[in-house]
Amino acid sequence: MSQIKAADVAKLRKMTGAGMMDCKKALSETNGDFDEAIDILRKKGQKLASKRADREASEGAVLAKTSDDNTYGAILALNCETDFVAKNVDFVKFAQDILDIAIKNKPANLDALKSLEINGTKIEDEIVNQIGVIGEKLELSYFESVSDEFVSSYIHPGNKLASMAAFNRAGFDEQVGKDVVMQIAAMNPIAIDKGDVTEEVVAKEIEIGKDQAIQEGKPADLAEKIAKGRLNKFFKENTLLNQQFVKDNKISIKDYLTKIDKSLTVTVFKRYTLNV
Repeated sequence: MSQIKAADVAKLRKMTGAGMMDCKKALSETNGDFDEAIDILRKKGQKLASKRADREASEGAVLAKTSDDNTYGAILALNCETDFVAKNVDFVKFAQDILDIAIKNKPANLDALKSLEINGTKIEDEIVNQIGVIGEKLELSYFESVSDEFVSSYIHPGNKLASMAAFNRAGFDEQVGKDVVMQIAAMNPIAIDKGDVTEEVVAKEIEIGKDQAIQEGKPADLAEKIAKGRLNKFFKENTLLNQQFVKDNKISIKDYLTKIDKSLTVTVFKRYTLNV
């Protein structure tokens, strides 16, 4: 068996991200053949991935980013098992590298993103490789993108929550976009405006309102009318444009935007958080 040089171990570690001892062992088993050593490390990742397949990966990093011209944005979530790994610099960088590839290639969905390449390897395969390096189950669980005249994104400190919004106009102060995506992160709206709330949600709110009215002693024949009247409060609290602006509760988000530009509005938004 040939003697394994420390420089070769370091080189393999840089190429794969695997631990020093794992790299040394792989090179020893292959008599210094880098390609075969890489295969061994990848098989180790696959074996570990199989062993940990039933583990819960509820921790992780949620990141968002926009393209340089601010016309496209994406959010993704890369999950792991523990908060210790979620805070690891290399883990967060791996998630960021995947997001950078998404911004560059604009995949249609999560499966399309997984099939793109990172350093010559499919992202879904590299995730398996990283399971062998990190020692925990990893899962790319979420990916969404938006595009329009202007897109803004926000990552809440801690990398557990991110949001983004697309606007029908550009040319305004970027702080306006930042204010809106921070509003989305803080207040978790279910839709942009009243007309965007689904009929199922509205019907459910009316039923809840009817039950509340009856419990309050209101006549049953008036309960539905009372419930429908209370919908305005529901819309004000749960639709983005009608919510009170968190920086100034005297105005709504719609008021805030129309002060900037009478025709300015949000066309789509996304928000994602890890339930941890």
